[in-house]
Amino acid sequence: MERYTEKFIRYLQIEKEASVHTLRNYSIDLKEFIEFLKDTKVEQVDYLLIRKFLAHLKVANFNKSSVARKISCLRSFFKFLMRENYIKTNPISGIFTPKKDMKLPGFLEEQEVAKLLDAPGEDLAGLRDKAILETLYSTGMRVSELTGTDMGAIDYIGEVIKVYGKGKKERLAPIGRHAVCAIRKYRDKLPAKFASREALFLNKRGTRLTDRSVRRTINKYILLASRKENISPHTLRHSFATHLLNRGADLRSVQELLGHANLSTTQIYTHVTTERLKEVYDKVHPRA
Repeated sequence: MERYTEKFIRYLQIEKEASVHTLRNYSIDLKEFIEFLKDTKVEQVDYLLIRKFLAHLKVANFNKSSVARKISCLRSFFKFLMRENYIKTNPISGIFTPKKDMKLPGFLEEQEVAKLLDAPGEDLAGLRDKAILETLYSTGMRVSELTGTDMGAIDYIGEVIKVYGKGKKERLAPIGRHAVCAIRKYRDKLPAKFASREALFLNKRGTRLTDRSVRRTINKYILLASRKENISPHTLRHSFATHLLNRGADLRSVQELLGHANLSTTQIYTHVTTERLKEVYDKVHPRA
């Protein structure tokens, strides 16, 4: 069984150009599936065995999101085995993915974002951190997209930035003048030996910032700006979408700006804004 999973992971890495995150999670999921199967050969896996595996996950108290990911992994795995003629029938073809629980994303109020953006200092590290925060809030891009951004991706005149999203998909996102100004200020203060580096945001050694270092930096400033729970480095992206919708942006435009493949993914933010409308209604309506 291991040789099939190794071929599958290699296929994802080379042909599908899957992210490191996806490769790691799928490797974990397949290892768990193999441990459940014990000595069962891949040709012997059938619908009932898949159902038993899902029952095992339920007993182990996996949440719906984790189960959905594991099913997605197995669906891709057996599709690959079918394509390569390792198996004759697909045992997971009749399995449905459980509906995920709807979780409203945490976000900051506009005044909290303003406080957040004013938190960094005026030294080089502070200018870099402010440029990072301004860029994330201005564009709504993911942290992983930001760390992969190069200097050449920014059109300063047109005020747009080229973003490489999930699945190597490329999109153009507007970037506001505040973010552009913050980036220019940061880049102008870089030591001359780092000025020609390709990456947009650099660490003190002059190399590209990692996702982890950016998340740690953002989290530090978010804790200073807000005492809310359910707040994470992804909060700026959530705040970006929520504020746009609160100010009248249409859902389809926000979908494009966020780089969501499906509108249903973006619709979660309508629940956030509905909650906000209810708060306003309850506060101001005389007979609420």
